[in-house]
Amino acid sequence: MNRDLIVALSGGIGGAKLALGLSRVLPPENVLIVANVGDDFEHLGLHVSPDIDTLLYTLAGLDHPVQGWGRADETWHFMETLRALGGADWFALGDRDLAIHIERTHRLRQGHSLSQITADFARRLGVAPRILPVSDDPVRTRLQTAEGWLPFQEYFVHQRCAPVVQGFAYDGAAQARAQPAVMAALRDPRLRAVVICPSNPYLSIDPMLAIPEFREAIAQCKAPVIAVSPIIGGRAVKGPTAKLMDELGLDPSSQAIGQHYGDLIDVLVIDPVDETGTALGIQMVVAPTLMKTLADREALARVVLRAV
Repeated sequence: MNRDLIVALSGGIGGAKLALGLSRVLPPENVLIVANVGDDFEHLGLHVSPDIDTLLYTLAGLDHPVQGWGRADETWHFMETLRALGGADWFALGDRDLAIHIERTHRLRQGHSLSQITADFARRLGVAPRILPVSDDPVRTRLQTAEGWLPFQEYFVHQRCAPVVQGFAYDGAAQARAQPAVMAALRDPRLRAVVICPSNPYLSIDPMLAIPEFREAIAQCKAPVIAVSPIIGGRAVKGPTAKLMDELGLDPSSQAIGQHYGDLIDVLVIDPVDETGTALGIQMVVAPTLMKTLADREALARVVLRAV
């Protein structure tokens, strides 16, 4: 597959793990990682791109090995001082992490695109595969809850996913243009597969698929589309996927994930604990999907590539 191209759709922690695996079992220049921007927001006057940064840190080997987000070598003097001054400290910004938000915001105000900034950060951090935001236009996820509509980070971080969720909105998606290089990759004759990484389908993947031309390009591409379920044994490894599904009246299962993506995908990779005889009209591949180690990430990447 040395000449083939793999396009991987990724949110944060779970998606970044598989993206790393793919970039290690393939020539990294053959991997294009498309990042969710629905989590992006402005905080303390800074443009924060959590999923992009998780991908950058993970693929650069700088990620925190336990929490998954942020940097392993982080210090917290900024947050300590901010807290002492009575500032908004609910969203943690480490000292090293803070630099990336400041520089990103500075460049955006100078007129650089989010794609240009992300590509340059990746180069400077030694990340070999391409990482691109799905769009340079703003797309922002909101959640309809029993307490009203909440911006994503208010729900996810400030309120720690506690409110009961009733629905979702992806502001700006209908008007957003997909990143041109991403669209070109989906039309590239070298495209071998589109991989939907094990990210939250509602909060990480759907904000991307809500961009009409992007979803249409995936639906029309000639390469197979392979999704990896983020659910194992009725639970999510990280994040509120199972909680959201339960609140929406859905069975928190890999089968429900397959039904959610529907005819957009050709293959669904599920963990052995979720193997059933349920027919979804798509190919089911059973393999361990829990990625605790680097070897696990590479092994799952090879399963995905064999499924192609």
